[in-house]
Amino acid sequence: MWRLKIAEKGNNPYIFTTNDYAGRQIWEYDPKAGTLEEREEVEEARRNFTKNRSKVKPSSDLLWQYQILREKNFKQTIPAEKVEDGEEVSYEKTTTALRRSAKFYSALQASDGHWPAENSGVLFFLPPFVSIAN
Repeated sequence: MWRLKIAEKGNNPYIFTTNDYAGRQIWEYDPKAGTLEEREEVEEARRNFTKNRSKVKPSSDLLWQYQILREKNFKQTIPAEKVEDGEEVSYEKTTTALRRSAKFYSALQASDGHWPAENSGVLFFLPPFVSIAN
């Protein structure tokens, strides 16, 4: 199973840092990592991505989200809000939706403060999250 290592040097002697490797992402493969159930969930995510890659181009960073949310034991406790066609958007629904998304994104933030992603940078990582944030 692939595991994301955050803010670590790795094995390259030529890599150096001025910020203690903040923002650095390294993926390492360990075929024995995780439980059988976790490896099957990751394999299912891989199969689903392969099946739908012509419809949804980004991977949605599912491996990273799976890993980080599981490690933090994240549970979304704020209920989802739905606004029907023609319904007026209320302050309460808007506030609840913003709180829900803020809780989700703060859970995805890495220990060194960045958000690991396949396309990092300002606003580049937001489109893949739409599918899982709902």
